[in-house]
Amino acid sequence: MNNIFSVSRSAASVDLALLIARVGIGVLMLVHGISKIPMLSQSPIQFYDFMGLGDQVSLWLALFAEIGCSILIIFGFATRLAVIPLIITMFVAVFIIHAEDPFVKQEMGLHYILIYVMLLLTGAGKYSIDYLISKR
Repeated sequence: MNNIFSVSRSAASVDLALLIARVGIGVLMLVHGISKIPMLSQSPIQFYDFMGLGDQVSLWLALFAEIGCSILIIFGFATRLAVIPLIITMFVAVFIIHAEDPFVKQEMGLHYILIYVMLLLTGAGKYSIDYLISKR
């Protein structure tokens, strides 16, 4: 019974938790990003114009973050760097695009932000390409 309330943790359990969080959040966002690909064939593209960059550039930036950076996170390659565009993308989604929407529309983006900030602070863990590179 004492193990249930224990706050001690092994390095292996932390690394396994980071792997699960990384792969899980990466796959979820990857699927979300892939669903935006058909928007590229719309004419005209209807997407949020981030900082006056234009709809098309803003869509490409979102696709880069949601697809490209998610793949990097899944493999644990440049993880701390890869989460930065995703944090920015989710901040825009939550606090600009859905700013006036009810909390239920913002909640998922906030969940993503929390996991991305955690990965920014912790890194990818032992089961990652980052770890293999750091061992050299």
